[in-house]
Amino acid sequence: MGISIWQLLIVLVILLLVFGPSRIEGIGKSLGKAVKGFKEGTNQGEKSVAKEDDVKREIPKDSSES
Repeated sequence: MGISIWQLLIVLVILLLVFGPSRIEGIGKSLGKAVKGFKEGTNQGEKSVAKEDDVKREIPKDSSES
């Protein structure tokens, strides 16, 4: 039950008629910036987790303390 190419084209034509080309361009730019920010945020989170994991591995566990 996916979307067919014809349904997608109809939706795009309706959007073009309602918003106009300049407004759609602005929406596309905003959406692109949002996706870029999301990717940077997830990458930064992964790096932070990797750093914490590396720090935990560097700390030796003293087996004499119980």
